Amino acid sequence: MEPLSDPQIRASFVNCTKGEAKRLRLPLDFAELPWTDLDFLGWIDPGAPLRAYLVVPQPTGDPLGLSLRVPSTKNTSAFKSSICDFCITSHASSGVSLLAAPLAGPRGREGSTVGAYMCADLACSLYVRGKRTPMLRTIRSEESLTLEQKVERLHRNLSTFVAKVTAA
Repeated sequence: MEPLSDPQIRASFVNCTKGEAKRLRLPLDFAELPWTDLDFLGWIDPGAPLRAYLVVPQPTGDPLGLSLRVPSTKNTSAFKSSICDFCITSHASSGVSLLAAPLAGPRGREGSTVGAYMCADLACSLYVRGKRTPMLRTIRSEESLTLEQKVERLHRNLSTFVAKVTAA
């Protein structure tokens, strides 16, 4: 992924207001991000830990940003996944969170959302590339996919999620 600027990121959001995009806080380590290893930029807002963000490169060259809600620990459901829907990384139960994205447009303003189980730290790209490992794995299995195939799967799963959020 090519490095993005603060204004590019803030202008990219499609499912929140311009005011919300203006107020969000970038990752604390923004200046040190490993851009070449990222397939998307994902982070939890350091000033609002129940908000998260994904910024995804698009074929047009412009990024697309999504605002997400992180569940509070009080509102977690009995059913949890330990596998990320995007990168298929297996984590201990606290390593995956169900994040909800308001839909873009009128339906999102009315409260409609779509959710996905994601790596709680939104570091899917680093897990796929072996640059980060889960603290405690619940399942110890090795995939036979190549790195290229894992990255392609991550892109496909991420694109499916983005399409659900942005569908009219």
